[in-house]
Amino acid sequence: MAVSTRNHEVISSQPLLDAKGNIAEAGWAPRQVWRYDRTAIKAPFFRIKEWDYYMVVGQGFAISLTLSDIGYMGLQSVSFFDLSKHPWVATNFVVNPLPRGTMGLPPDDGDHHVSFKSPRLFLDYEKRGDKRYLVCDFPHFYKGKHLFCSIVLSEPPQESVVVATPWDEPAHFYYNQKINCMRAGGFVTLGRERYTFNPQSDFATLDWGRGVWTYDNTWFWSSGNADIEGHPFGFNLGYGFANTEAASENVIFYDGRAHKIDDVEFIMRNPRDFEAPWRFTSSDGRFEGDFIPIIDRVGKIDVGFACTDQHQVFGKLSGTAVLDDGTNLSMNEICCFVERVRMKY
Repeated sequence: MAVSTRNHEVISSQPLLDAKGNIAEAGWAPRQVWRYDRTAIKAPFFRIKEWDYYMVVGQGFAISLTLSDIGYMGLQSVSFFDLSKHPWVATNFVVNPLPRGTMGLPPDDGDHHVSFKSPRLFLDYEKRGDKRYLVCDFPHFYKGKHLFCSIVLSEPPQESVVVATPWDEPAHFYYNQKINCMRAGGFVTLGRERYTFNPQSDFATLDWGRGVWTYDNTWFWSSGNADIEGHPFGFNLGYGFANTEAASENVIFYDGRAHKIDDVEFIMRNPRDFEAPWRFTSSDGRFEGDFIPIIDRVGKIDVGFACTDQHQVFGKLSGTAVLDDGTNLSMNEICCFVERVRMKY
């Protein structure tokens, strides 16, 4: 179980780091109140981790897109999930050496344009106002098939969850924003197959992260979105990200508002089988659910100094979520994912 949290909400706009490179005021906020300045970091470049990760979920399929700079290398990754009666998943990636902050990942979530281009992959993100435009062109993505996507995300005025928390080592920190409930339109083509997003039913989540990480960490994370009786609903749940004494990132989203909840735990019915049922439970009783997996995306990379053991499991979640005013919401087979990742990097 995650460590009990006080859920300290930070109100005032302020620099993220103090003169020693530590979090100036740890906690959470429903929007970016901290100002991230890479030059204020007091750590070597190879410890700095920056990424923008999108998960876009349609009816029976999903795609994730990652632009990242983890100091000594960039890892640009794409995964496609077929969640139909015969589910399968494919992942491909490109590594670029020693980006050292040159990729142009933005210091905040304002308007921006960032892209990566190599002979194998073109990946482009642009934000203008309340729209986000995602383009990916990946020849020979899977079994010789060309993947292309052009996706438009609509982001109405809404709250998110932003956390700034320290690790237990000086000048190490986790600064992260999760944005749920973005309506998704556009399409993905893979070979001759075309998959279309419908903004009336389909959603995306952004995982935006900047920080200085310790070397060896294991975390759990889950996110999902849906309409519940015509109201946009989402959740972000996770633990293992730094010291959560000041705040966790556990939030329910409903009609554009963030409802902060306490600790969560993801219980595997069979710890040896990620595709066996899971139980989601919270210490305050405000998020309870049963998760039935569809497919486990397994990712293992070992290059000596850096290695990862990932399980990202897609499935359907049913249960209850309780808002700040005590309103009970019923979750009925919401398509979402839960992951357990151990990373040494």
